[in-house]
Amino acid sequence: MSGRVIIWRSPPPHDKLHRDARAVSFIAAASLAAVIPLTATSTRAADLPTKAPVAAPAYGWAGCYVGVNAGAGGAGSDFNSTVGNGTHLQPADAALVSSSGTGSANDTAFLGGGQAGCNWQSGLMVYGIEGDFVYFHSQPSFSNNTNTLSDGVTPFTATQTLTTDFLATIRPRIGVAADRNFAYITGGAAFTRVSYAQSYVDGVIPPGIGNAAASKTLVGWTVGAGWEHAWTNNWTFKVEYLFASFPTTSAFGSITDGAGGTNPLHGSADLVIQTVRAGVNFKF
Repeated sequence: MSGRVIIWRSPPPHDKLHRDARAVSFIAAASLAAVIPLTATSTRAADLPTKAPVAAPAYGWAGCYVGVNAGAGGAGSDFNSTVGNGTHLQPADAALVSSSGTGSANDTAFLGGGQAGCNWQSGLMVYGIEGDFVYFHSQPSFSNNTNTLSDGVTPFTATQTLTTDFLATIRPRIGVAADRNFAYITGGAAFTRVSYAQSYVDGVIPPGIGNAAASKTLVGWTVGAGWEHAWTNNWTFKVEYLFASFPTTSAFGSITDGAGGTNPLHGSADLVIQTVRAGVNFKF
């Protein structure tokens, strides 16, 4: 029986190379097809405008508020005394008492109270009006108890005091705001009530005793400056300095003795007050 012998021959090397090349081409094409859409998407995303972050709005100072404050104040007075000619003191002694009974004094005291006001704002400029009332008990007092009358032996004492119990002001404010900070100047009217007293006593026989007193409400002026900071939208903190000046208070009385002798007695005192205080406000 004749038979055929089948001989298996491996494909030529170049056929395997073709298959490998076709596989690599297929993989490359598939990869390129996947990359192209992603690249296009990335390109389109890069072309979109980037939205800038929105800045927080600047704080607005417009509105009304109420608050409390506390601090310290210094009161100063220049005292003057005039003794007229009469029958108790001779002219030389009257002049000596007038000169020795004149002087100055200061007093420092706690203050505390409340304030209320309203602000308006135009751009960076803030302007408004504020009223405040604080308890302020001060008592500058001048006393000369070391002098003697013209004989060099007879002692005398002259004392003057000026007492206040409160301080109130009504003031416009104007300043510049930098977001939550507000620096301002202020000035307006100031109010207080004073009690003025002058007393005199000497060692003459019979002794002379004198008094002059007056109480009145004073209207003066005040100027100052301050800084305020808003730590929340409704609560603010401030520090403030004020200088206030008031007109002179005068009183008339007399020096008398047990024998009927008398001399006219006149005294006066002016008043300046300086305050430094901190406060907290609630803004509506």
